[in-house]
Amino acid sequence: MATQQPNYTAYTVIKRDGADDFWIAIGAAWMHQDGGGFSIMLQALPIPTGDGQCKIVLRPPKAQNEQTQEQPANTKRRETRRDK
Repeated sequence: MATQQPNYTAYTVIKRDGADDFWIAIGAAWMHQDGGGFSIMLQALPIPTGDGQCKIVLRPPKAQNEQTQEQPANTKRRETRRDK
């Protein structure tokens, strides 16, 4: 699994009032060899929403060159003090 490309990237999605949702990559998922399930490895955990639920979204990974040029749908880069 360590040398195999993941089948999905795991994201947590933060809802923001008046702005696009913010997607944060938190891990990856690999399909079992028999096709009967997935192994998911997380590098971070999502923060529960106000109702106590945690949501993880699995999306197919983009090619390496696409990841540097684009962010997942409905995302925008956060401004930092250096951006101003």
